[in-house]
Amino acid sequence: MKNKRADTRAYVAKLMNDDGVGISKFIAFFIQGLIVLSLMIYAVDTLPDKSEGLSRLLDTCEFVIVGLFTLEYGLRLWCTEKRLKYIFSFYAAIDLVAILPYYFVGAGSSTQVIRIVRMLRLLRILKLARYSKAADRFIKAFHMIREELVLFAAVSALMLFLASAGIYHFENEAQPKVFASVFHSMWWAVATMTTVGYGDIYPITAGGKIFTFFVLMTGLGIVAVPTGLIATALTRVKAKEDKEDLKELKKLKELEEQA
Repeated sequence: MKNKRADTRAYVAKLMNDDGVGISKFIAFFIQGLIVLSLMIYAVDTLPDKSEGLSRLLDTCEFVIVGLFTLEYGLRLWCTEKRLKYIFSFYAAIDLVAILPYYFVGAGSSTQVIRIVRMLRLLRILKLARYSKAADRFIKAFHMIREELVLFAAVSALMLFLASAGIYHFENEAQPKVFASVFHSMWWAVATMTTVGYGDIYPITAGGKIFTFFVLMTGLGIVAVPTGLIATALTRVKAKEDKEDLKELKKLKELEEQA
């Protein structure tokens, strides 16, 4: 009986996690279709003046989709050997986020809370990463350079504060309402350092304009740094995958020669 149950769990695990052909591939495409359908339902649900029939249809579709996502999560949890490790893994967290908002919206919730929780349904699109090798590559790349990204984020935050303080020093007297404090100046700093430049807030003094030039140059570097880090990491991940594939091919050839 135990062996039969273990075999069943192994079979279910293969169906849920195998990227090969047959039923497992159908399941992968089916879940991807559910994710896209869920996002479409969310978009249609935002339409004003919906009929009661359409609202009921959307609610029914959402109920069925959440039920299927819950079943998927339950099956993955049931068939895995290290359940605690799985629960705290990245993909399990995404699977959980895909279903929890639906169960958290209660009858006594305020309208604002309902909107925020429903908006979390958009995170279901992250479930597509499970079925995409390219997306999985991105996750591995970010994991590889996580320390560099944390350091870069800290330096960027420091530069943002310095830019806000600097423009406040140059522009506060000339534009006391626009650059009323360092905190008021942060919007300008964000728009300038990200090279967006909305133009709603801009310096008018000579010192402020010169300072803006240096902030813009710094902003170009800030945009370039993470791009280079991610590109390098992706190249390393791809090279590692190619190396592993080559090893597997060699093993298969050796097994064929021995046979």
